[in-house]
Amino acid sequence: MAKSPGTSAGLIDECRRRSIDLLLRNLTPQGMQAASPSKKAAARGYTAIFGRDAAVCAIGMALSGNARLEHEAETGLLTLGDHQATNGQIPKFVDVHKSEADFWYLGCIDATLWWLIAIALLDRIDGSRKLRRRLASRIRRAIFWLQCQEHQTFRLLQQNEASDWADIMPRSGFVLYSNALWHFVKMLYRLPQAAETWSNANHLFNPFGDSLVTYRRAQLLADYARSRARNRGLYLSFVNFAFFGDEGDAFGNVLAILCGLADAPQARRVVRALERAQVNTPYPVRVTCDPVPEDSFLWRPYMMRHKQNLPWQYHNGGVWPFVGGFWVAALAACGMHELARDELVKVAAANQLGNWAFNEWLHGQTYARAGMTGQSWNAAAFLIGMRALTDDAALFAAKGSVGSPSRTPRRLAR
Repeated sequence: MAKSPGTSAGLIDECRRRSIDLLLRNLTPQGMQAASPSKKAAARGYTAIFGRDAAVCAIGMALSGNARLEHEAETGLLTLGDHQATNGQIPKFVDVHKSEADFWYLGCIDATLWWLIAIALLDRIDGSRKLRRRLASRIRRAIFWLQCQEHQTFRLLQQNEASDWADIMPRSGFVLYSNALWHFVKMLYRLPQAAETWSNANHLFNPFGDSLVTYRRAQLLADYARSRARNRGLYLSFVNFAFFGDEGDAFGNVLAILCGLADAPQARRVVRALERAQVNTPYPVRVTCDPVPEDSFLWRPYMMRHKQNLPWQYHNGGVWPFVGGFWVAALAACGMHELARDELVKVAAANQLGNWAFNEWLHGQTYARAGMTGQSWNAAAFLIGMRALTDDAALFAAKGSVGSPSRTPRRLAR
């Protein structure tokens, strides 16, 4: 649990120091490995350079205030770029010991998204890097690969099951998490049809409003979800041909705020809904409001891999402190700075468990520590959340964007 208000500033400062120390320890010449070295981490591949982890870490490193971390922030991104597929896809991870890229079973869609986002944000933080210019040809190929995954009318990315960060969850078709990132990529790189992506995402993932899109196939998907889904005040986690996810995807909804999908009223509804579901109690954030039970039609046998995705575990209702860092950033983007600071204290308390073990995740009911220790993106996301409380530049706002109705909300009344 978080410490008393009198010690909260000290806990935040201590977590910042511990986060920087952890990132320095986990840094390799090829970039940031996902977790601290151990036999278990090596056996499970956590000593590799993961696309999504390295991107999150790059952003946190660039904001850290530590000269070495700031200098090395781009290293993992360059390693991933060096192993880019000929079709433009960025690998799920690079095993630097074998110099081998891995692209997952069904294609890892979000590594490419996070890679593009990190490059743009590192240039925003420090324009002298000129990563977008240095990596221009790789960026073009990565964007082209993503455009090949885009539905040509919906302008939303399509994906198979278990193909994003929640890689043993059954979300498929149009997935909120991936499309929030896609919208942000479009804004950052001034890509075409950003407004269409925004509009269709808000109609398909939030089909409970009064207005509906005119495209017949979109209407059918939205009508089906509207008649059967629970309206939590959240975006649906995914929408497919004849099924959808209403389990409550906390990370996807947080990113919908940060990446500009949610306007101010919807951002308010999302924050309130997540608070009602108590995904931030006692530690932020439990990533699923209601886990998918084993008797659900959405349950898949692969969710038993390593016995991880049982209800209240891992992606299926576990608490992920790194998502807590983005939750803090989203609250700050909404102008809820007092609440954001309180939540940052709770994120620090989660990382402090086990004598600053920085555990990958906690059980969603017992809060027992689980997963790998020394998780790099826990440290990086904490630094991102901490910086969000003091940085009026709004790192995740789509500055310089054109033609989009979406803006990151700046002030929401408590």
